[in-house]
Amino acid sequence: MSNGTSKHSSHDVTPDRRTRGDDLSRRERGRAARAACPRSALGAWTVREGREDAIALLEEQSAERIPELIGLRYARMAVSPFTFYRGTAIIMARDLARTPITDIEVQCVGDAHIANFGIFASPTRHLVFDINDFDETAPGPWEWDIKRLSVSVEICGRDRGFKTGARERAVRACVKAYRKSMARFAEMGELDVWHAHLDVEQTIEGFEGELGGKQSKTLRRALEKARAKDSVRAADKLAYRETDGSIRFKYEPPALVPLDRIDGFEGTPVSELSRRIGALYALYVDNLSYDKRCLVNRYHLDDTARKVVGVGSVGTRAWVALLHGKNENDPLVMQMKEAGTSVVERFYRTAPFASHGERVVQGQRLIQTTSDILLGWTSIELPGGGTRDYYVRQLWNGKGSIDLENVGEEGLANTARLCAWALAHAHARTGDGVAIAAYLGDGDTFDDALWEFSQAYADQNDADYRLFRTKIEHDELPCSIFA
Repeated sequence: MSNGTSKHSSHDVTPDRRTRGDDLSRRERGRAARAACPRSALGAWTVREGREDAIALLEEQSAERIPELIGLRYARMAVSPFTFYRGTAIIMARDLARTPITDIEVQCVGDAHIANFGIFASPTRHLVFDINDFDETAPGPWEWDIKRLSVSVEICGRDRGFKTGARERAVRACVKAYRKSMARFAEMGELDVWHAHLDVEQTIEGFEGELGGKQSKTLRRALEKARAKDSVRAADKLAYRETDGSIRFKYEPPALVPLDRIDGFEGTPVSELSRRIGALYALYVDNLSYDKRCLVNRYHLDDTARKVVGVGSVGTRAWVALLHGKNENDPLVMQMKEAGTSVVERFYRTAPFASHGERVVQGQRLIQTTSDILLGWTSIELPGGGTRDYYVRQLWNGKGSIDLENVGEEGLANTARLCAWALAHAHARTGDGVAIAAYLGDGDTFDDALWEFSQAYADQNDADYRLFRTKIEHDELPCSIFA
């Protein structure tokens, strides 16, 4: 296994076809992988207390981020073991790199926890359920993704106070859905796999049918939220109208700070920072396909701000641009988000893309059923040399997240099933789904192993969280009051 190889140009980026052959040889490859990596071995994990090296990984990561936002990052992670887990993809990637794998590669999500899935509007404006975070995507072992997902289901269940039986049902529903979905994809033609998608309305109706017509409140709420989230709503929430009719971003530090309220950012005057971000956006537009460039050029820039998002991403450089089309009542809110080295790249191998922005965008296009039509990448030159990579997308595009803070037992299990289908679909699109399905098999051996691993690694997460909180309480780590 390699921790780094030279990068290739983007035209070399295609799924690895070397493992492809007829279905029989691919199934044999999957079954043969059981000898090198028995399914039961995937359940092994021994909990270690006091892992200073794990916390050191977080501090190493923070050293590359905006210093004044590190306290906010740690404050959001400190809320619960679940929020801590959401911010520690780097720790788990290091741990997973020390566990057995089958050597069947896919385009990994890299941070496939349950909160990183949700509802989106397709280009035809119908709603689908899919993966929604791609910062860590890179080629890697399929096992890493399903392990991170199944553990997140267990940790979410603990966070909600569910008993062991309810958590086990949710984790097993997740793992079984992944296994069954992969088996179905293995029987489908390649083009059929590529075009498969989860229509949200139909899927919810199917779940409700299983419940005898009882409404799935968790998924219905997410559906309604997604229908309402677009650039108009984003502008209403994040901006205000001046007396002259122009629209500007609100000042809500530290989460939202307009560019003209940031002085001396990383030693850069506002005027120079504005010039750089303008150049960043212009390069993004130049990189778009001709038709999308024609669309974007119909919009006019009104304002720019720094916006803090999520948990794991806090401290990365992220900007939002407020634009208008025909008039001020036709807004478009775009996000420009920093892209750095993926945790999968660090502990597996370097992704074959020319930049990290391209890695995120191309990875998303590979594994997501339907991507934002305005998705693109760009970079900015730094004064001291080198570049900083970004990807660009619409801030809100019919996006709806599952309310995991209030999810019930049935809602958690159903959400886990949806996530597992989306993950299996991503892996079938980009890897050898026939071999993976053959490895998984028809029985419960894989399900048993992942349930065992999920419990053990959730215990590890609890132990790491306790150490993290202790360091905050002893002022060894900064923690902002702005949570």
